[in-house]
Amino acid sequence: RHCRSPTKDEKNMAQRIRKAFVMSVNDGCEAEYTKRHSPIWPELEAVLKEHGVHNYSIFLLPETRQLFAYAEIEDEARWAAIAKTEVCQKWWSRMGDIMPANPDGSPVATDLTETFHLD
Repeated sequence: RHCRSPTKDEKNMAQRIRKAFVMSVNDGCEAEYTKRHSPIWPELEAVLKEHGVHNYSIFLLPETRQLFAYAEIEDEARWAAIAKTEVCQKWWSRMGDIMPANPDGSPVATDLTETFHLD
């Protein structure tokens, strides 16, 4: 049998941290929220990838206007550093009229606790 070492991507995937959180969109702004994410700005996409974000998805529950977000990240500090980037600050400003925001402009978000996972 031939044994091989895991590739860099395989090692990276094994070490990713799964993040999930809930936000919301203002009543009547659901279509605009989707429009603004179709697609996101290329410079925002680049910042997310540069900070180790993978498999980022956001889902809308129309009945409650809740947004469920899921991302896999490489590092908590790099994830937190995204908020300090100029492009993230501009994105928050752009989105502030269609979703609840904190005093610093960030979207109101609640982290979720993982209760089950299956690879």
